[in-house]
Amino acid sequence: MLTAFTAALLLTTVSEIGDKTFFIAAILAMRHSRRVVFAGASAALAVMTVLSVGMGQVASLLPEHYVAWAEILLFLGFGLKLLYDASQMSPKDTPMDECKQTEAEINQLEAKSKRRTQWTVLAQAFGMTFLAEWGDRTQFTTIALAAANNPVGVTLGAILGHAICAAIAVQCGRYVCGKLSERTLTSIGGALFLLFASVSFVELIR
Repeated sequence: MLTAFTAALLLTTVSEIGDKTFFIAAILAMRHSRRVVFAGASAALAVMTVLSVGMGQVASLLPEHYVAWAEILLFLGFGLKLLYDASQMSPKDTPMDECKQTEAEINQLEAKSKRRTQWTVLAQAFGMTFLAEWGDRTQFTTIALAAANNPVGVTLGAILGHAICAAIAVQCGRYVCGKLSERTLTSIGGALFLLFASVSFVELIR
């Protein structure tokens, strides 16, 4: 359980910082109550985590050997892709382009609704975060982890990782991403995926 918790926590935290869901929370928190935005974003990510773990449990009904190899190949693919992406980036690049695009989407959505209550902000944070997370790399990672590891550990680790990222986003998200190197974040993510692919491979051949 501890291994599953640690893997889910680390992979989720590193993957989500600078992601679209991170910017959604950061931008909304600059305009509305931070507590409401945090609650909406965290709830959406928790629901997505539970759904992803459920999908992973369905996948675990397949032969264990195939599930283990699928997890290894998924992590290997993500790791190599992220390291390749990092090699194409400049050390001075920051994730602010993604931030500007997300801000434009929020502006367009809020222009359609002039009345802003806490409930509408909560619903907006939940809805935008949930849709942005669907089909994201983190969702597939959670599914793979839950298929081959303790589902409770994966659920707790992923939810905590999402909550940490959401908390950072609503407190100082835009400032943080303006200072972070996108190349460094991507490289760390790629290295982590390769690390867990290696760990899974070692456990498989034992």
